[in-house]
Amino acid sequence: MGDPSGEIPMPLGHRRHSIQVQHDFVGQVPEYHRKRSFSFAQPKLHDQPDGVDIGTSLSEFWAGIAVQEENSTTLKVGIAIHDGTYSVDFAIHRISLEDKPENEDGADWAVDHIITELKQYRKDHLCKLLGAGITPELHHKAPNLCSRLWAELDIVPIVLPSAELLPGKRVRNQGRINVDELADSNARKCLSYFGPTKQPRLSINYQNQVEVDLGGMIQLATLNDYEKSVRPPTWRAVQKHIKAVKDKNLRIAFFSATPQGGGVALMRHALVRFLTQQGVNVEWFVPKPRPDVFRITKTNHNILQGAVPPDVRTSDESMGKIKEWIKDNAERFWLSDEGGPLKAPAQGGADVIIIDDPQMPELIPIAKREAPDRPIIFRCHIEVRDDLVLEDGSAAQMVWQTMWSSIKQADVFLSHPVRSFVPPDVRLETLGWLPATTDWLDGLNKDMDSWDESYYMHILRQTCQAQGLPQLQYPNRGYFTQIARFDPSKGIPDVIQSYARFRELMADEPKRNVHQLVLCGHGSVDDPDGSLIYDQTMDDIHKNHPDLADDIIVLRLGPSDQILNAVMSLCTVALQLSTREGFEVKVSEALHKGKPIIATLAGGIPLQVEHGKSGFLVERGDHEAVAKHLYDLVMDGDLYDTMSEYARTHVSDEVHTVGNALSWMYLASSLSGGNTLKPNQRWINDLAREAANEPYQDEEPRLPRHLST
Repeated sequence: MGDPSGEIPMPLGHRRHSIQVQHDFVGQVPEYHRKRSFSFAQPKLHDQPDGVDIGTSLSEFWAGIAVQEENSTTLKVGIAIHDGTYSVDFAIHRISLEDKPENEDGADWAVDHIITELKQYRKDHLCKLLGAGITPELHHKAPNLCSRLWAELDIVPIVLPSAELLPGKRVRNQGRINVDELADSNARKCLSYFGPTKQPRLSINYQNQVEVDLGGMIQLATLNDYEKSVRPPTWRAVQKHIKAVKDKNLRIAFFSATPQGGGVALMRHALVRFLTQQGVNVEWFVPKPRPDVFRITKTNHNILQGAVPPDVRTSDESMGKIKEWIKDNAERFWLSDEGGPLKAPAQGGADVIIIDDPQMPELIPIAKREAPDRPIIFRCHIEVRDDLVLEDGSAAQMVWQTMWSSIKQADVFLSHPVRSFVPPDVRLETLGWLPATTDWLDGLNKDMDSWDESYYMHILRQTCQAQGLPQLQYPNRGYFTQIARFDPSKGIPDVIQSYARFRELMADEPKRNVHQLVLCGHGSVDDPDGSLIYDQTMDDIHKNHPDLADDIIVLRLGPSDQILNAVMSLCTVALQLSTREGFEVKVSEALHKGKPIIATLAGGIPLQVEHGKSGFLVERGDHEAVAKHLYDLVMDGDLYDTMSEYARTHVSDEVHTVGNALSWMYLASSLSGGNTLKPNQRWINDLAREAANEPYQDEEPRLPRHLST
């Protein structure tokens, strides 16, 4: 690009430092297009002045950012814009630091300027900035730049490796690179880490280790962000247990079936992201996928939950395939190399093994064979109906007994806090309660402004159009939503029947009060039931409720968490009418956004909802009660506002990543070094808080201990 000469002074209004424009952005959007996009933006999302109509198609760009010190009082900022094919625009600005107080950092001034410029650029050019590449040097000097890009502009920030660190790269010293050239290079490199879905690529190394956030290159949040996301006692407690783990120099290895798509994967991405920032040596491994095995494991899951007819069984041959699959992966990836995670700690293996998936219990005897004294934790995140397991000759008994032959060798058995989920074989002294969790700072839950919500709702509209589905009429009409996988246990037929009854109650109301219904969710590679349940859902709507077909939107969405975030953020009421459930943390996600929820008395759901305060709990299949609660929440504004505020302010830290890390760090520290731990049916979070001398106070929100355990 070169380094154009000529400087035009440009004051930055409210800023105390002056800005000089050496080269400004020159790309333009036709004024007619821009004006029409904003004129149609009424009513804007949340009535914000920067809203854009969700029917507007935004161009998708990537950015490169660079900052150089020109001299002791001047920073030079370069921003390059890339459209996925070529660089299309750039700017070079100088920031004067002459008036900077001694207690302020010049890098913070640069960050403020970058955020302001990018926010204005997207508005002027009707675009969505998907990612931004920055150098390690800039990240070191301005450590809050990445988190602000993510939190304020929904831009995925990638800290690019220096060329000197890339294998096979020859770096020639050609003198100092101009700031615009460096920014352009960063934009191009950033783009290379995105896949065809315009999401960052999933990275898995040769040992089938999941390299979360591209091995740490993506930086979404700072430790300060995490600290502000929880209450002080939680933060103090987790820091004490993290210190204990680091002081012991422990290596912790998680194993689960899939790297993306399900609740376990979401939790592990978030946990590894947080603990890696804390300096904990934590790793996460997954096996090579086999679709035929996933069909078997999903059938087993449904059998244990009682979600299939009694005549559905799994053969000994099928159970043998699962064992063979696990053994092959262990020998190929986790035992073959020096330092493989399943090898004994003395040979460089992990100090603590966590089997985080009922699909993989066969790893337990393999790990015990390598190091008999090494602690192994098994976490069961599904409902195992004890009544079916106790029935002689049942399919559930056969599946469970095969799994139990391996699981019984684990030192600790963790379950969702529902006593009926735990078969009587489990020794109570080894049993601890640990609920599922989510992350308030990731793409699924973070706050987004109206510009970004509009972008994702537009993608949802495009998906509807591409699949020949009815169009969501938001914001002209509200909508209810259930966000869940298309699974036989998620109660989707009950959602549709309840919505049909709600429409009968609203028969005399104007259309603006008549909400639509959105059923959507991601898929997972180990969930082959999704297409079948989706087809059954569409058949149900068109055969039994054809008059409602234009107002029920049923979508299987791609891997973008932010689309689900936008759907949840903008709905009126969330539903979770599962017939069988583990914990379903989506309930807490809705409450955290201030969405009243109507949910069934299934699994761990009642632990999350305070009936009549943050939502309503109903019996499974009670369509009349669901419809009545929907009607009341739509028609009674005071009820809705009161319930919404209570929901938003009464979510426990236990269901957030930091609270989850507290439990895992306590377990790892307590079990390592030949120590034993007997939870004896206690909540792990309680044990961790007590061990850190930070017991719960009466005013602290926490999940009820008396309902299901």
